[in-house]
Amino acid sequence: MSFQLNAGAVRRFAIAMRFGAWLQAFPNKLTPPPFRLMQIGSAFWQSRALYVAARLDIATVLGDEELDANIIATRVAATADATGRLLRLLAAIGVFEEKAAHVFRNNKISAFLRSDNPKNVRAMILMHNAEALSRPWYEHLEQGIREGVPPFRLTHGEDLFDYLDHHADLDALFSAAMDSVEALTGDSFATDFDWGRFERIIDVGGSRGAKSLAILKRHPRLTALVVDRPQVIAEAKQYWAEHSASAIERLRFQAGDALTTIPSAQSEKDIYLLSAVLHGFDNETCITILRNVANACGQTGARIALLEMVLPEVGADVAAASFDMQMFMGSLGRERTLSEWTALFDHAGMVLDEVVGLQSFGNILVLLPKK
Repeated sequence: MSFQLNAGAVRRFAIAMRFGAWLQAFPNKLTPPPFRLMQIGSAFWQSRALYVAARLDIATVLGDEELDANIIATRVAATADATGRLLRLLAAIGVFEEKAAHVFRNNKISAFLRSDNPKNVRAMILMHNAEALSRPWYEHLEQGIREGVPPFRLTHGEDLFDYLDHHADLDALFSAAMDSVEALTGDSFATDFDWGRFERIIDVGGSRGAKSLAILKRHPRLTALVVDRPQVIAEAKQYWAEHSASAIERLRFQAGDALTTIPSAQSEKDIYLLSAVLHGFDNETCITILRNVANACGQTGARIALLEMVLPEVGADVAAASFDMQMFMGSLGRERTLSEWTALFDHAGMVLDEVVGLQSFGNILVLLPKK
């Protein structure tokens, strides 16, 4: 029996995404090539402007008001002229709205930068533009491409996840950014997969457990165990001690490491969830992790759900190709095609049981250990 739910909606979403990719090609067709290259070459101006606006938390300061740049600048401890020019650029690209000369307000896009918006992606903007993650793009991308070495390692002397282990501020920002992924992907991971056929989720690399909680809210019989690095689990426990959430009483945390210690399954009613975990590692490490999960499944019949992007064999869209380059920047990981995923599963002693489509840019790959 398939785990796929909402099949019609998933198909309609896929059609809409293909149409969106077709529309994305229009600037290349309509804009003179030299000017288009200039647009692309200067796109970092826009990303840096967005980062500074997020740092100043201008969207939260604006709230539901229309404010003059002078007032905004006073509230964020900046200069009025520069603040107005910053917001004018962002309004020109659709972030914020300029209602009159030097008067700005939030719009439907900038609203997702507001700290008081539970679906905000401010942490994601701050993380991707943080100095530690920006420098590798500027300083060592060419060398990384030539040598096949992650630029982050060339800049910092270690891979991203090792760096996070001893940089608490960035690690906390990373966790907050991962919790905001639902704002980007929606809740289709919770609604388009039949989680109701299980009793317990073992969420490996689940950070604060935001994805597990989203699933638990929809399935009152389910419980979840979140497994992650000790410092992540400590931060998660502290976070939920300070924040209330429905279904939190059915969520437990345990320190562990996908490379060494994964809790054992108890029955076929257990399912392991690895959400955007394997794309951060090279093939050899992925195989090790998958074998560990297979061993933890034992002979129980427990399944494994991988929430990952599946690249097309040819013709990836801008978003997918960009995510892949971001993985190269920070780690030995990568986004993978279905043939690359299935090759990994075969080496790890896993069988791909089903590819569940989502109303998002990811899929859930359902695995079983080989018998």
